Amino acid sequence: MRNRPIRVLELTGSPEHRGAVHGAAFHNEIRCYTAERVGLAAEGTWSGSATAREDVLALAEAMLPAHALYDAELYEEMVLMAEAAGISPAEAVIVGGFTDFADTLRAAGGEPAVEDDCTAVIVPDDRAAGAGFLAQTWDMHDTATEHVVVFDIQPDGAPRALVFSTVGCLGQIGMNEAGVAIGINNLTAANGRVGVTWPFVVRSALTATSFEGAVKAIVDAPVAGGHSYLVFAEGRGCIIEAMPGGCSVLTMEPGRVLAHTNHCLASEAADQEAPRPADLVASSLARLERAQALLADGDVDAERLMELTREPEAICRRSEPPHHVETCGAVVMRPGTGDLWAVWGVPADNDYEHFTVYR
Repeated sequence: MRNRPIRVLELTGSPEHRGAVHGAAFHNEIRCYTAERVGLAAEGTWSGSATAREDVLALAEAMLPAHALYDAELYEEMVLMAEAAGISPAEAVIVGGFTDFADTLRAAGGEPAVEDDCTAVIVPDDRAAGAGFLAQTWDMHDTATEHVVVFDIQPDGAPRALVFSTVGCLGQIGMNEAGVAIGINNLTAANGRVGVTWPFVVRSALTATSFEGAVKAIVDAPVAGGHSYLVFAEGRGCIIEAMPGGCSVLTMEPGRVLAHTNHCLASEAADQEAPRPADLVASSLARLERAQALLADGDVDAERLMELTREPEAICRRSEPPHHVETCGAVVMRPGTGDLWAVWGVPADNDYEHFTVYR
């Protein structure tokens, strides 16, 4: 489908109300998406080895206390979403934090995994007329495209945030009205553990009102699996390669775009990576090189970043065998002005829509 608009859902007030509204609005779709992702986890395509469904769910159940301890309010929102949608809290961990959960499954022993998703960049203020950008694609198994949404989250006692996500997932990429933007890339960790999955980390960071607060929410998280988290606020940017064994921080320099794909750049984080198929390693390297080349010099605006996400040689990906991974959507955020542009589906085939986080 070409030029399908992104569905937008307002989630306001208490965690109980936000969770209930989210679950009720997409109850059938969340159940279908959950069944698919639990099935993918069990069959081992993404985790490296087949696991009985009951064991998959038991592992997810064991991860619930870590989520409740890390952010009790988000945990309450997730549980109420699950109840309204007709899934269990354990299934909610899987449908939302699928790739981190795959890292935890893989830690029990598995072959190289099919995990490769997202090309992301932070553009400093001095390359963007005084107000920089965080932009990225979101690449995933092609059947996830159908489930892309934008949440307009207006919580009690925290900044409003616009969040690109999928149904059943608390949040994936977003920007709040305090001028904090958060992006992500998946990393493949060999040392996954019972811990907190990445949507919780993103949403917790989006309650911050400063660069330091967002960074702290990420580095303090007892993460279950590997992800890089891009943080851009107050004209400052960094990428945190968060692995179960610790975090590495890459800081943005004046005049230079900071780019990331799906392999670790810091040696400390790279030492914790699991092996991946050679073609996926090549894809990650090619996408990083292409993003850096396309933004090597000159002024950068939103349109230039939209075109980056549509780049056909490496960055804008279409589903093909054997992995069936595609670019399911993309986001361009400018926290200094409150502008966010998002696109559903393959960016080369669809138009961006404009949103603003400030009222």
